[in-house]
Amino acid sequence: MSLSTRTLSAPPSGHELIVSAIGFGCMGLSANYGEPVAVADGIDLIRAAHERGVTLFDTAEAYGPFTNEELVGKAVAPIRDEVVVSTKFGFDFSGEKRALNSRPEHIRAAVESSLGRLATDRIDLYYQHRVDPDVPIEDVAGAVKTLIEEGKVRAFGLSEASAETIRRAHAVHPVAAVQSEYSLWVREPETDVLPACRELGIGFVPWSPLGQGFLTGTVDANSTFGEGDIRRVFPRFAADALRANEELVTRIRQVAAHAEATPAQVALAWLLSRGPSIVPIPGTRKLHRLDENLGADAVTLAAEDLAALDELSRTVEVQGARGSGHESYR
Repeated sequence: MSLSTRTLSAPPSGHELIVSAIGFGCMGLSANYGEPVAVADGIDLIRAAHERGVTLFDTAEAYGPFTNEELVGKAVAPIRDEVVVSTKFGFDFSGEKRALNSRPEHIRAAVESSLGRLATDRIDLYYQHRVDPDVPIEDVAGAVKTLIEEGKVRAFGLSEASAETIRRAHAVHPVAAVQSEYSLWVREPETDVLPACRELGIGFVPWSPLGQGFLTGTVDANSTFGEGDIRRVFPRFAADALRANEELVTRIRQVAAHAEATPAQVALAWLLSRGPSIVPIPGTRKLHRLDENLGADAVTLAAEDLAALDELSRTVEVQGARGSGHESYR
């Protein structure tokens, strides 16, 4: 299997981020979906993704915390120069509960720790995981700019940031990519964030592009979620919300039948159609699902199928707040 490539951005620093059209979100291997996978199994799956053409692997210090970075570091060690590794900073884990912390001195400590866990000498794409309202974004961008000048980081990214924040950060140092939740049941970035990214030449990386499994058609109102699965407490995965949102999947299945693809492939192909610098990062623990997801790169949706999917945002009102119910763009 071969994948097409996309350029997230080519900032003035000269570090082009050319990646596979579909990346791999590594979080679920270590966190938020029950017991972590065995390290050996996680390594095998990441390497299988690379063998199939995936070159963008996404992690964060918060996943575990810390254990996912360690897993990714071990998995990509033999192929480090062939892949783009993105990770994230912005939380302080020293207290009883993690707290936002993007002070420049904390970013400095965080990058050193991530470099150690990833067993690498540079981070290809370094995202602020969540915007810290107590630290001006200009200070954050300045701190990452210094790390880029030192060679510890290649490119700067933001996650769940507003268009205004993106513009302010970009004025200090070019933002290479913005990562936010975006899918057929989360369309909010289309209002301001995506237009800003297009205007500024910033790549966009949708997380949860399959709606944490819902858009694959394998989750419904009768689904149960085990201990440690974050969907147990997410408003959009309450039984009533899932039941109300089933119409969305019914429509996606209709398009999938016409396109001779699976619902998951349709959801990913739709994202790929939204712009040349959009790179979704679905995650999975299963090899056959990995193959299914990557198959979306070969799916071309007909004009009538794209029109039918775009109509969903006007005719199907998605029920339940996204994420924890407190997600917002700052």
